[in-house]
Amino acid sequence: MILTGCGHAGIVNLVRHAQKVTGIQRLYGVLGGLHLRSGPVVDRTIDESAAEAPQVVVPAHCTSWAAQQALATRLPDAFLPNSVGSTFLLGAGI
Repeated sequence: MILTGCGHAGIVNLVRHAQKVTGIQRLYGVLGGLHLRSGPVVDRTIDESAAEAPQVVVPAHCTSWAAQQALATRLPDAFLPNSVGSTFLLGAGI
């Protein structure tokens, strides 16, 4: 699971770095600010994220509404909406 505040480096870069550092290639999920607004970077990021087949994607504060909608459309089984007070239980079987 990748937990990010505001992913200025780009979520794909953060995931790849974590995979390199930990040696763990399987991405369970991403939770936090994805720093995605608009433009071609959104589609490229979603394409590369979808290739990782995450089980959970929870975009937060610095992810635009348009980027969240694109994530929900492309990764409907993984996408979970986030708001103030949201609680997420992560683990086996979830």
